Amino acid sequence: MDPLADLLASQDGVVSRSQAIGVGLQPHDVRRLVRRRDLTPLFPGVFIDHTGVPTWVQRAWAGVLACAAPGGASGSDLGAALAGASAMRAADGPGRAGSEDGPITVAVPRTRRVVAPRGVRVVRTFGMEDRVQWNLGPPRMRYDEAALDVALQETGDFAAIGAVSRAVQSRHTTALRMVAALDARTRAPRRDFLAGVLRDVAAGSCSVLEHGFLTLVERPHGLPPAQRQKRVGTASGIVYRDAAYGERLIELDGRLWHDTAEQRDKDFERDLDAAVAGQGTVRLTWGQVYERPCSTAAKLSRLLEVDGWPAARPCGSGCAVADAA
Repeated sequence: MDPLADLLASQDGVVSRSQAIGVGLQPHDVRRLVRRRDLTPLFPGVFIDHTGVPTWVQRAWAGVLACAAPGGASGSDLGAALAGASAMRAADGPGRAGSEDGPITVAVPRTRRVVAPRGVRVVRTFGMEDRVQWNLGPPRMRYDEAALDVALQETGDFAAIGAVSRAVQSRHTTALRMVAALDARTRAPRRDFLAGVLRDVAAGSCSVLEHGFLTLVERPHGLPPAQRQKRVGTASGIVYRDAAYGERLIELDGRLWHDTAEQRDKDFERDLDAAVAGQGTVRLTWGQVYERPCSTAAKLSRLLEVDGWPAARPCGSGCAVADAA
């Protein structure tokens, strides 16, 4: 048996000097392998078993090993693991859409200070023992934890929603699991907002989106107060519309990923029933409410003016409602 070969095979061809020493090599053996180009330095004290361009997974292994605790051999002994977008990328595996560029993000305990090598970004965090999947290669933060880190680092609500959306859509986690992970982060920024979004997704409702429509689109732009949860009888049965301006119906589509064809079919059937009854239906999504509220208000105002409602007003300088007037 060749312990070094076994170790390289288990780590996608990447090994640290301390690991090589740990399986029986002497320092001069490592130097000889480097001279023979059987090992090529990637970072100080970290080597790869070829001279070509490393793959993303090999760069990820190298980043973890470069930040590992002194003497760390494997698993939790390494004291370092992929975090954030890098942990999510590792879980997605080969052939998945995602960027191969950018730095590898590695988490280490708060008690450690690590100088990150070029191409690696180090984050110091808490509770790694329970939040990392040490048995995976490379070790990485649990998917729901990594996705929350990405969402909480975003600067805008819509970008944070997008991070949550991609995480749930990946099927690596669920909204309920992310809520449970978020509950442990009592001081996280945007915590209450994201918790509301995730609970809406888990419950199949969109109250956060409804609140956003009221406070970002309707009220600031002087749109008339909508009748909410309006009960409407259609050929398909009784339905409740999220908002109604007379015969103009608004549906707030709070889904964060593509639904089945059957679910989408039911929505379009409701819209067709509304059209037959002479009622126009407008569907609004997260981006239209949280990312483009002024533009959405301007367009709704045009529709409502046709129905005889008063025009909207700008919410401030640079508002799209003023440009549309």
